[in-house]
Amino acid sequence: MSDNKNSTCNEKVFDNFFKSHSKLLRNYLYYKFGDLDQAEDIVQDAFIKLWNNCANVSIDKAKSYVYTVATNLGISITRHQKVKFKYQDYVTQRKSDINHESPEFIALEKEYMEKLKAAIASLPERQREVFLLSRIDKKTYKEIAELSGVSVKAIEKLMHKALGTLRKTLGNI
Repeated sequence: MSDNKNSTCNEKVFDNFFKSHSKLLRNYLYYKFGDLDQAEDIVQDAFIKLWNNCANVSIDKAKSYVYTVATNLGISITRHQKVKFKYQDYVTQRKSDINHESPEFIALEKEYMEKLKAAIASLPERQREVFLLSRIDKKTYKEIAELSGVSVKAIEKLMHKALGTLRKTLGNI
């Protein structure tokens, strides 16, 4: 194996690459396939495959490589099982002020959050993926387009559809 300072086979280069890309790849797979444990396993498998093929994959092609491998693994797993999106709470509960609010407000807020989670979970896969990458991971449309391998216009259209569906489902609150 090559020890070139910019080689994917260089442990330090590989480690830095893993640290800078694994979390976003995991989130991308989670949003795409709806299973966090599965996403974490796929990330590990994709990076192991990259390491095993490091001599054939340059560092500038490594991101595309792990995303392609991971997506293909996810699709393969999904073919063998029907995945139901398990959307987890992403809104951090307020630790202060909650005791000062009325029980009615708290109950309404909880009910709304449940409706929101259900509405997001019911979005078509691509719309849900784009919506969560934009709103949760704070990715720009350009970054999402690069991750998804489509144009910025396609991402804008998917986001527009997702927001329209959520507005229709939840009302214009």
